[in-house]
Amino acid sequence: MDYRIFSPNEKLSKYIRCYWSLDNLDDSEPHSRERIFPDGCIELIFNHGDLFVTYTKNGAEEQPKNFIHGQLKKFIEVQGMGKVGIFSIRFQPAGLQPFIDFPVSDLTGIFMEISNIWKDSSSLEEKMNRCQNNKERVEVIEAFLESRLKNVPDNAVIERCVDEIIQSDGMIAIEKLTAELKIGQRHLERKFLSNVGLSLKLFSRIIRFNNALQLIENKDFRSFTTVAHDVGFYDQAHFIKDFKYFTGLNPKKYFSENLEMAKYFNLE
Repeated sequence: MDYRIFSPNEKLSKYIRCYWSLDNLDDSEPHSRERIFPDGCIELIFNHGDLFVTYTKNGAEEQPKNFIHGQLKKFIEVQGMGKVGIFSIRFQPAGLQPFIDFPVSDLTGIFMEISNIWKDSSSLEEKMNRCQNNKERVEVIEAFLESRLKNVPDNAVIERCVDEIIQSDGMIAIEKLTAELKIGQRHLERKFLSNVGLSLKLFSRIIRFNNALQLIENKDFRSFTTVAHDVGFYDQAHFIKDFKYFTGLNPKKYFSENLEMAKYFNLE
């Protein structure tokens, strides 16, 4: 797999974490299933290869060709059915809302074709299909997104809230957040869910989980007990319960398996 990552321009960096591509256009055979874990971000995906299939408890579903991948609450399994050619826009946790005219929470847990999100998406899809390389893809998507950045409402409270949670590795108390932001908890919860697509509590858990995942990936730990303590759990049992909730695997099983695709999807 050829994985590459690109930075957005300065104007869009407030809304977009990165662009990334994943290519293997020489292999036409189906690939093994891979688990994708929640990371607190939403993806806009353009597929110029063969389609992927997603597996959930409800069965198998073929992914659309070009779609937005809403927030995940739990892991999903995906399988490439042949040639892989993906270009994706990874939004900041609260970065998508300025570009759409409905709550981000409407996308949580689903894939939605971009034709159902933007009425003028056919022109965008045609331009992306004509692109010969990732440089051209970045130019096309940035022109499209910048054209939609008009009369953007102020979202400073939610952006600061997201930053505080990430900087604390998901360990800041909601009561402390509301006190610092000088906002009522119910009002903050509603605004956060609408703009991010997750509750404050679940988003914090996902950030904490990803911090633990990074420690494990980097082998920066002595035991799973030390990982649990480092990311704010009282004991290993609670850590394993949360880890299994998001991955479907206990940490030891995760660490022993080759989850190549999950690494690609969770890199920043």
